[in-house]
Amino acid sequence: MNIDSTGTSTQESVRVRRFHEGDSVEEVTLLLHRAYADHAAAGRIFFASYQSPEDTRHRLSKGECWIATRDDALVGTVTVSAPHAAPPGYPAPEGAGSFWQLAVDPSQRGSGLGHRLLTLAESRMAALGSTHAVIDTSSAAEDLVAWYRRRGYVPIGTWRWDVTNYDSVVLAKTLP
Repeated sequence: MNIDSTGTSTQESVRVRRFHEGDSVEEVTLLLHRAYADHAAAGRIFFASYQSPEDTRHRLSKGECWIATRDDALVGTVTVSAPHAAPPGYPAPEGAGSFWQLAVDPSQRGSGLGHRLLTLAESRMAALGSTHAVIDTSSAAEDLVAWYRRRGYVPIGTWRWDVTNYDSVVLAKTLP
C-alpha cells in the first residue's frame, strides 16, 4: 500500500510507504533521535530520544512501520498496531489500536507531515478492526498534548513507563 502525496508543494514531494526489507533501521533510529531531541533538551527523556537500533528493530517488529521520504531522505515515521496488546493496568479501551515512534524530522515541522502520519495511523488502526486509538506522551509536553487534543484525543488516564523519566498522560480517540 503506497500513499502518494497531494496538497501543498512541500507535501507533494513527500512519499509515504510501508517500511520494508532493505530499509535502514539505523536511519529510522537517527530520525527518532533528531525528532525527539527537543524533548530531551527540555528534560523529558522519551525512549525514542536515546533508543538503540536494536530497540528500534524490536519496536518495529510489534506493528506496521510506515516511513515518509523526501528526495530519498527519511523525514518521518510512525508504527501502528491494532488491536494493541497493552500492559496490565494500562488505561485503554479493549481492542484499541495504538501507534508509537511518530516522528517528523525537524526540517519538516509545520509542513503537515505529522498530521498526515497521524491520519494514516488512525486509518490503519480502523482498517485493522479497532474502534479506538490510544496514545501516551509526557504530561509535561503541553504542546504535544495540545496537538493531540486538537485532533480529537481526550485524556483517559496516566501511566509511567520504566524507560522514561516522566509521567505520561494517556489519550484516546474514537475512530470513524
